[in-house]
Amino acid sequence: MDIAQFKKLPVMGILRGIEASVVEPLVDVCVSAGLKTIEITMNTKDAGILIKKMKKASGKQLTVGAGTVLNIDDLKKALDCGAEFIVSPVLTDEVIRYCREKEIPIFPGALSPQEICNAWSRGATMVKVFPAKFFGPSYFKEIKGPFADIELLACGGVNSENVRDFFDSGASAVAFGASIFKPIWLKNKEFGFIAEHLRSLVEAVKKFKKQIL
Repeated sequence: MDIAQFKKLPVMGILRGIEASVVEPLVDVCVSAGLKTIEITMNTKDAGILIKKMKKASGKQLTVGAGTVLNIDDLKKALDCGAEFIVSPVLTDEVIRYCREKEIPIFPGALSPQEICNAWSRGATMVKVFPAKFFGPSYFKEIKGPFADIELLACGGVNSENVRDFFDSGASAVAFGASIFKPIWLKNKEFGFIAEHLRSLVEAVKKFKKQIL
């Protein structure tokens, strides 16, 4: 994962519990909507196979990583399958240590000021603030007060209407999952709905980045 490129379009999709049959259509949707970065969670059945399938289907059009990596075994399985970055809902010392040693981008989860500080001091690429939706953009503004140099990834409750608020309040990047990759839409293969909402979010992020350049 090229972090400099990610920062140009700092939005990450999260896929959880998907079936193999939707991988190729989702690649088409993501690429057409302009999304560049996506993770498949390791608690998804056959996650490793799905990561390989998504990487093959997307070529180099998507950067594919692994999420919900909770231990070193999951980490090594994800990397063996080609994951280009690692995301976790928590800070696990052995996972972050391995990633830093191997220069693999790592986004550990945290919430409290102490947890956020711990994750950053241990070498997080960005600290995933999760679940962001229960605290909102104002929480990021408060955190950035004493921790101005810590880069934060807002995860949970991000949409095209509030994404600007998260960035304005100090988030360096945002992540989304079921708010756009709705299970019912995936089940019914309603990829048009996914594409519409995804494009709206990506365009909102692009607009913000263009305005601050």
